[in-house]
Amino acid sequence: MTKELPRREFLKTTAGIVALPLLQTTAFAGARESLRVGLIGCGGRGTGAAMQAIQADPGVVLWSMGDLFADRLASSLAGIQEYFADRLQVPPSRQHVGFEAFQNVISEVDVVLLATPPVFRPQHLAAAVDAGKHVFCEKPVAVDAPGVRSVLATAKRAKEKGLSLASGFCWRAAFGYRAIYKRILEESGIGDVRHVYATYLAGGVWFKERKPDWTDLEYQLRNWYYYTNFSGDHIVEQAIHSVDKLLWAKNDALPIHATAMGGRQVRTDSKYGNIYDHFGVVYEWEDGTQGHLQTRQQDGCHSENLDRIIGADGIAWIDGWANRFEIKGARPWKYEGPVNNMYQTEHDDLFASIRAGAAMNQGVKMAHSTLAAIMGRMSAYTGKRIHWQQALESQQNLTPDSWQFGPGIEVEVAVPGKTAFL
Repeated sequence: MTKELPRREFLKTTAGIVALPLLQTTAFAGARESLRVGLIGCGGRGTGAAMQAIQADPGVVLWSMGDLFADRLASSLAGIQEYFADRLQVPPSRQHVGFEAFQNVISEVDVVLLATPPVFRPQHLAAAVDAGKHVFCEKPVAVDAPGVRSVLATAKRAKEKGLSLASGFCWRAAFGYRAIYKRILEESGIGDVRHVYATYLAGGVWFKERKPDWTDLEYQLRNWYYYTNFSGDHIVEQAIHSVDKLLWAKNDALPIHATAMGGRQVRTDSKYGNIYDHFGVVYEWEDGTQGHLQTRQQDGCHSENLDRIIGADGIAWIDGWANRFEIKGARPWKYEGPVNNMYQTEHDDLFASIRAGAAMNQGVKMAHSTLAAIMGRMSAYTGKRIHWQQALESQQNLTPDSWQFGPGIEVEVAVPGKTAFL
């Protein structure tokens, strides 16, 4: 397949659509031509990921699908059918709906794509790895510290089993980013990194109007983005890309603490759950380097996605949305290479590792970037400076003990200085 359709473009153009033996763990290289892929989470992000997986390897077939809601699964299936009918093998018997759908999908496939609301990721990832399946896991990988600890343990098991585990931190797959970070980290293009600055300034996101037959929990889960329990708040769900790049600029060294602020200025209606609409975070590393993050989701405001990495000998200027990568200073440099579809490259790399029998494992990095974002949220919600180990050991569990449609979760907006750190 040669056609490319990035996930965001798919969403724009489709208005919201979006008899073989199982392989054994690492025995992929040369075992057979086909790879059965299962999609868990059939929203726009999952639908796009499935199409990227199909394009990544000529032997991929989409074999099984699962989602909480039948209508989401059906719209996803229709969207994929339009472009890749010849690679679809998902009869009704392999279309699974409900809270237990993930178990059925995992049992039927070789490779699992996880694209549910983030609250489900630790459970689904653990189940996939325990079943010996390779995984593509969208970001973020958890909404709380217990979830992060679970993912770290799962990543260790995946490594022991020789399974590939790829994350959805897509900017790490962009050729321009790879080139400039290589120049910074491996070629001393700006000297020692002294400061990092990142912005993710965007507008609001979707909202689903309630239907009469929805229970409270169904309404909340269909609007999962607006509930910290389900999304982690937008600093964890969206701006985490910028948090990940801050850590990348420090060669993935862990920050020692974060001091943050945030609040709700424009999304004050109860339909917006309990998430904030803006955050500002200062991260600090052991060597004194600071990383500043500004993020907001407010309509009618200036939008940008910028990174500035300040070194002893120069400054790296990065504009992710404009594909601009440049170094100014003692050793000027500008990226003039190809612009790739980073979503596609994520999956190209994953399936190449599976075919080669050379497992890739991004589990620890994706868990650390997720915890760094959660640490920023913790600081903003409580008004406290939060240290890394403190965040990692937090006992706040945002995940419900059991899942069944009925009453919704309790919703409370955090108030700095009053909300306690747990």
